[in-house]
Amino acid sequence: MLVDLFKARLTALVLLTTLVGYYAGRSEGALDGLLLFHTLGATALLACGAAALNQFMERKWDRQMRRTASRPLPTGELQPLTVLFVGVCISVMGMLWLSHKVNAVTGFLGAVTLGSYLFVYTPLKRITPLNTLIGAIPGALPPLMGWTAARGEITIGGWALFAILMFWQLPHFLAIAWMYKDEYADAGYVMLPVIDPDGEKTGRQAVCHTFGLLPVSLAPFVYGVAGEIYLFGALILGMAFLWRAIQFSAKLDRDSAKKLFFASILYLPLLLGLLVFDRI
Repeated sequence: MLVDLFKARLTALVLLTTLVGYYAGRSEGALDGLLLFHTLGATALLACGAAALNQFMERKWDRQMRRTASRPLPTGELQPLTVLFVGVCISVMGMLWLSHKVNAVTGFLGAVTLGSYLFVYTPLKRITPLNTLIGAIPGALPPLMGWTAARGEITIGGWALFAILMFWQLPHFLAIAWMYKDEYADAGYVMLPVIDPDGEKTGRQAVCHTFGLLPVSLAPFVYGVAGEIYLFGALILGMAFLWRAIQFSAKLDRDSAKKLFFASILYLPLLLGLLVFDRI
């Protein structure tokens, strides 16, 4: 129940990208384990709170989609007021923890992440297909939060990690939206595949953003965060990911969307692993 309420897989991704951002941004020398604990612990609370509040806000429509109908609120396992109370409490605790035990910059970024996810992205899902682009912003902030936790300031290396997550999310989410477009349509969500039944725009957007990700993924090398092993690995991974996006754009069926989705799932941890392995 709590695994679903707190969106365990999404929270794990948030923590992974925050961890990589912290590791990439830290100064030379011993790792500050206590600071890392505060960073990940507070970020975990913030991510879990955001997940709970998102489900509270979307509980009516989650009932109408097969992929979300088994969540605790649609099934009645938890009551809305309970989820609202828990979500608000742990979100506030997470922001205060970040601000007082990490630094004010990271706390501010945490507040921006929470606010934009709940009060911008979530309502826009029922208004405009641009919600995916806008929703990629809070999704891309965790590695920047990890960077600022280590550095205490926002610098170009942190923005490079933000850009990678920003571009990565778009083909990832478009693949999901294409696979479940009928369910999104029935629930009234204005995803791009819902208003683009022939898939021409969806396929083009997937290719364009995956193509854009290729040079963006090289930024850690350009700005001296990672070395040549990362550079060559990022090129290979990027070209493989782009090929899957091109295949999806050419076929526009569920099978090609699923392959693009799994390619995105493989791409990100492999790229981040290379970054950690070859950090300068």
